[in-house]
Amino acid sequence: MNYRKLGTTDLKVSTICLGTMTWGEQNTQEEGFEQMDYALDQGINFFDAAEMYPSPCRKETYGETENVIGNWFNKRKNRDKIILATKISGPGMSYIRGGGPQYTEKKISEAIENSLKRLKTDYIDLYQLHWPERKTNFFGRLGYVHKEDFNEWNDFEKILIALEKFVKQGKIRFIGLSNETSWGLLKFLEISKLKSLPKMMSVQNPYSLLCRTYEIGLAEISIREKSGLLAYSPLAGGFLTGKYRNNNLPENSRQKLFSDYYTRYNKPHASPVIEKYFEISNKFDLNFAQMSIKFCEIQPFMTSVIIGATTMEQLKINIESVNVNLSDENITEINKIQKLYPNPCP
Repeated sequence: MNYRKLGTTDLKVSTICLGTMTWGEQNTQEEGFEQMDYALDQGINFFDAAEMYPSPCRKETYGETENVIGNWFNKRKNRDKIILATKISGPGMSYIRGGGPQYTEKKISEAIENSLKRLKTDYIDLYQLHWPERKTNFFGRLGYVHKEDFNEWNDFEKILIALEKFVKQGKIRFIGLSNETSWGLLKFLEISKLKSLPKMMSVQNPYSLLCRTYEIGLAEISIREKSGLLAYSPLAGGFLTGKYRNNNLPENSRQKLFSDYYTRYNKPHASPVIEKYFEISNKFDLNFAQMSIKFCEIQPFMTSVIIGATTMEQLKINIESVNVNLSDENITEINKIQKLYPNPCP
């Protein structure tokens, strides 16, 4: 396994992070335990969760993923071996603290206390804001259309002051962002410097062969400010494994079960691009999924690549990507496709 520092902290996280959002929906607790056992045995020390998981997110299953992780900690007695990340949900989920703005001190406190109970731990290593409260372009929207917020969302300084309180209490160690824009990350970093408030150590955004928009502005910030990317959907929801090629729809796959919910990568114009990347993996005698993950891992702005799996076979293949080497020729051919067909699934 490979390791990198989380931001400017002394924490060294595995460059493969175990994603957990299927536990409690597509995966049982027993299967989640098996995945965590295997991942830890392979050197993965970094797990990522969220209070709203599993996904697809529903009121009936809210918090179940954190429950699975907490039960595993309780049974294995190995909390100290894991660097644990989770997230507070942003606005828009009516069944989570009534919806509306979530990043007030009161609601953050409620969210942290409940996550700690479910996770059966005294502290969270990395606490992330799941998505912005302000009106901006995230979740795959490229164009920014300005709309006045009229103070409907909390300002950055108030959020950092609220989070600092829980850092000082030892309930969270470090903080990070998710689904954030370049301006948002820079604003948080600027205020943390000016006011001596906690720094955002990471940004969890999508990054894959089908979505390299992070390179446009955020990559430079990540490198220069040491606030690296935690890449989610490196396999584009399974499309970069090849399992959906030729209109195939495997049983129990995410697209078979939840195609109406997961539409981000199911785009008609993406299919020919996926096929070209698949041909590259064949040319270099590489597993398609492993090539896709490795390409993410080697980026200079990357801290860790978040992988998820519903079967142990998938998990083993994904983790084994750390031992794959991509040649200069391989990378050049990948980049040629990106130039011809940039970001088909932002």
